[in-house]
Amino acid sequence: QVQLVESGGGLVQPGGSLRLSCAASGFIFSIYEMAWYRQAPGKGREFVAAIGSDAGNTDYADSVKGRFTISRDNAKNTGYLQMNGLKLEDTAVYYCSTFLSRQRYWGQGTQVTVSS
Repeated sequence: QVQLVESGGGLVQPGGSLRLSCAASGFIFSIYEMAWYRQAPGKGREFVAAIGSDAGNTDYADSVKGRFTISRDNAKNTGYLQMNGLKLEDTAVYYCSTFLSRQRYWGQGTQVTVSS
């Protein structure tokens, strides 16, 4: 079955960096787009970034452009989100996601807390 497992979250000070990972299994990772979403306390889930199957196309929410970089290693069935210049408002649970067989799949999420 499709599994997405995020890791790499934690507590970081404003201006700091974190790298999230998403380990995929149960499907042919290399042929599907992968995306990151986040959900802050009391808010809905929002799009953060997406990357095409061959990493040729990327897309970012305006709020993270220039600070976050999405990437993938198809040989390792793993996606990444490099987050630099973190701000207090980046605090959220971050989820990786993929869409296949007319269904969107989600990981369990990893908590990112930006605090001084």
